[in-house]
Amino acid sequence: MTVLVTGANGHVGGNLVRALLQRGERVRVRVLVHRNTRALDGLPVERVTGDVCDPRSLAPALAGVEIVYHLSAVISIDGDRGGSVQAVNVDGVRHVAEAALTARVRRLVHCSSVHAFVQEPLDEPLDEQRRRVDLPHYPAYDRSKAAGEAALRGVIARGLDAVIINPTGIIGPCDFGPSRMGRWLLALAARRLPALVDGGFDWVDVRDVVAAAIAAAARGRTGQNYLIAGHWHSLGELARMSADLTGVRIPRLEAPMWLARLAAPWALAGGRLARREPLFTSEALHALRANRRIRRERAARELQHVPRPLRGTLADLYEWFAARGMLCPAERAPSQRPAPLNAA
Repeated sequence: MTVLVTGANGHVGGNLVRALLQRGERVRVRVLVHRNTRALDGLPVERVTGDVCDPRSLAPALAGVEIVYHLSAVISIDGDRGGSVQAVNVDGVRHVAEAALTARVRRLVHCSSVHAFVQEPLDEPLDEQRRRVDLPHYPAYDRSKAAGEAALRGVIARGLDAVIINPTGIIGPCDFGPSRMGRWLLALAARRLPALVDGGFDWVDVRDVVAAAIAAAARGRTGQNYLIAGHWHSLGELARMSADLTGVRIPRLEAPMWLARLAAPWALAGGRLARREPLFTSEALHALRANRRIRRERAARELQHVPRPLRGTLADLYEWFAARGMLCPAERAPSQRPAPLNAA
């Protein structure tokens, strides 16, 4: 069986490709390559050059494919400057779906996001029946994920067999980017964060997302969404787990949300001047006030999704960073002896 993975160089993609390769000769893994391929170096995969924004480049990648895992996405906390969020997260989904329909693939698994759902009311559980984001005051990324699902459903109505998974905040190893949360955790371990922010999110291990995607390909119901949630933790709780694992003291200051919102425009301006993405913006702070009560019963029942505890995820991620020289022992607090990085 030949499977195609788009976005294979990303955090989820790199983990998914490795999980598929572990299945042995039963699966031939093909990846759609656009630019960076660091997460794929040394892996026995078939590479096909293409771009989800260019429909003409997709036919060769889909020839003879049975399953498509569509993971390509632009994650933004700074609007849609340049239009890449719309181009990849909406138009790109449509292009891949239409190419999959033409190629008669057996199934497409689309990785959307919990951000596609309206989070309010925050005091009510959020499940797959919640209304999708559809108003202009929502962040560009949230709107794009909802619009991408709508584009996909238009192709499902024409006969494409597709399933949608909606992960929450993803953390875990094989984070080559590193991801935004990977950078935050590295900054925390390097004492580069002056303060924490009063907020939190539902965090899920990247390997649990991968397992759910593979299960969705095998057992998911056509046209259904599956929330792939983990556990809600505040940033302060993440920081304390990090301190236990690395031995580095956490910042003493925890900024209230109102103060962080006042500082967000300055952080954004500083990031733009330095030509790097800031660690927080108004859109990022909006996410930290998301719904805490994400329902995962459907994924548990139909995909056997059981999220692992977050502490083990952080331990494995820091172990992975350390093995690649991304954690400097000299940056650890000398007065503290770090706990074993493989602690559960």
